[in-house]
Amino acid sequence: MTAPDASGFAHRFVPGNSEGPTLLLLHGTGGDENDLLPLGRELLPGAAMLSPRGRVLENGMPRFFRRFGEGRFDLEDLKVQTELLATFIREAAAKYGFDSSKLIAVGYSNGANIAGSLLLTEPRLLAGAILFRPMIPFVPESLPDLSAIPVYLSAGRRDPIIPPQQTSALADMLTNAGAAVSMHWHNGGHELGEDDVVSAREWLAKTKTHIR
Repeated sequence: MTAPDASGFAHRFVPGNSEGPTLLLLHGTGGDENDLLPLGRELLPGAAMLSPRGRVLENGMPRFFRRFGEGRFDLEDLKVQTELLATFIREAAAKYGFDSSKLIAVGYSNGANIAGSLLLTEPRLLAGAILFRPMIPFVPESLPDLSAIPVYLSAGRRDPIIPPQQTSALADMLTNAGAAVSMHWHNGGHELGEDDVVSAREWLAKTKTHIR
């Protein structure tokens, strides 16, 4: 069932059947806490899953932070919402008893962008990240230390919403911060293809054994 939270996040938590990583599922614009559960099951069957709903509404559609237009983020709100999401994650770890040191974010579009913001502002909160169709959320004054944190990025070569060079620029930023970045290129647009899922699943199968 969807549960309310003191931090303002309606969410779903699905217990896992192993002691492996917990997936933090972060939906795209217009999604909710149920959207990425099937994807999570495909990526890592049996994993625990924490799936919050974005607190911001844009024309009635949930998002994780406000924007002024396509690709024009409200950076003040992004900062506030990232802090609230980090607080929610810590509270959820205590409430549900999952190992917060093995948390891997799985974000799509808007969800991928706030996951990127978490990496840049809370570098020890995530053990890894799978970001589908991301871009640079903001440019920090100084790069955090993301040494040894594995990050998988997937971009669409014909994405009309997020130009491929935006994701390439994020890959460069995260690499410069020390992250172990892997890139996948989907030949289509903004939508996810089966190749995205298969590639991410294979990456995760290899990566999960190295999560700190």
